[in-house]
Amino acid sequence: MRIISLNLNGIRSAYSKGLLEWIAKQNTEILCVQELKAQLADMRPDMLSPLGYHGYFHYAEKKGYSGVGIYSKLKPDSVIVGLGIAEFDAEGRYIEAQFGNLSVVSLYLPSGTSGEERQAVKFKFMEAFMPHLVSLKQSGREIIVCGDWNIAHTEKDLRNWRGNKKNSGFLPEERAWLTELFNDVGFVDVFRKLHPELEAYTWWSNRGQAWAKDVGWRIDYQIATPGIAGKAESTGIYKEQRFSDHAPLMVDYDYSL
Repeated sequence: MRIISLNLNGIRSAYSKGLLEWIAKQNTEILCVQELKAQLADMRPDMLSPLGYHGYFHYAEKKGYSGVGIYSKLKPDSVIVGLGIAEFDAEGRYIEAQFGNLSVVSLYLPSGTSGEERQAVKFKFMEAFMPHLVSLKQSGREIIVCGDWNIAHTEKDLRNWRGNKKNSGFLPEERAWLTELFNDVGFVDVFRKLHPELEAYTWWSNRGQAWAKDVGWRIDYQIATPGIAGKAESTGIYKEQRFSDHAPLMVDYDYSL
């Protein structure tokens, strides 16, 4: 079972860069996408159900902003749109598809890079989201939360960590929150489980020559419960083509839907 997570930085932009043709070659069971930057009226038929995939979406109320989606070959048993928290659901940040005992989530955690106001929203979201993650863990279901978490966990997860200690995405409080999720709640960072020491990134700033020099951040994750995480056989970050300022994060699991 191949699962891919990708922040699109705009679905229309990503499609114009050949995303659909790339998806056709991947033989992926589930594709989780973030930052649609589109609403239903903007979505073409090949965006709603590309290549015969079932598509499910949580759009933001604000035009050209946020939004998440899940594409799956198999029709889910059920789909949960939003967290049930109006403030955050208005921004289109969470969708969950359930297949038997497995839940796959597409998540777009807020960014705090635009200033103190958005950083406060990010912290508020994190505070509200942790109990939800705990309840997912305690449900007895296998869970895979794919998405842009907008936090680099350790010094191995961004090239210029020394210069970013006081910047959103690498703040001590953000990193401690992920540590709590892994060490106390019991979720697993699947990429890091398979590659304990590898320094590899999923996002590069458009400023300077970040992409050319590989000055990146690993902020896109597949974070899973231990059972399904233990079935992860391989993972990779696809960099041969660029569809976005993020790269697709791919994981193959020894698991059948």
